[in-house]
Amino acid sequence: MEKRLDRKQLRVWRGFITAHATVIDLIERELAEAGELPLSSYDVLLALVEAPNRRLRMHELAEVVVLSRSGLTRLVDRLEQEELLRRDRSGPDRRATYAVLTLKGLRAFRRAWPVYQRGIMRHFVEHLSEDEIRVITGAFERLLGRASEKPSLKGEE
Repeated sequence: MEKRLDRKQLRVWRGFITAHATVIDLIERELAEAGELPLSSYDVLLALVEAPNRRLRMHELAEVVVLSRSGLTRLVDRLEQEELLRRDRSGPDRRATYAVLTLKGLRAFRRAWPVYQRGIMRHFVEHLSEDEIRVITGAFERLLGRASEKPSLKGEE
């Protein structure tokens, strides 16, 4: 017999979805009001800032920012037109296309960071205790299967 969600499980699921959408919307609005990058653009630049030599293969970038390849291609096209990144095939594997952060992209990233950081603090972190942050981080790592496959969500502790 197939298991069914109980009320508590459905409530936590709906809470997660609603909280995520609400926090993202609030941060997006704050970035727009400050005249900064949209969150999706910021996430691409963040991935490149954190990457070795500030470059990633397109498929690696798609995994990091959780976009389809076609969605990422459209976003990278726009960021390339804005000169925030460039495409390059001169890496170790010339068959692969790399997204490379430009100086203009780094500057845009650094300008947007204070707004983004304030939004994360105001709409997410300030509502959680240290214990809740630890529990949520552990739960997300299990859900995403990242404990052994990908870099930890824990970061610097």
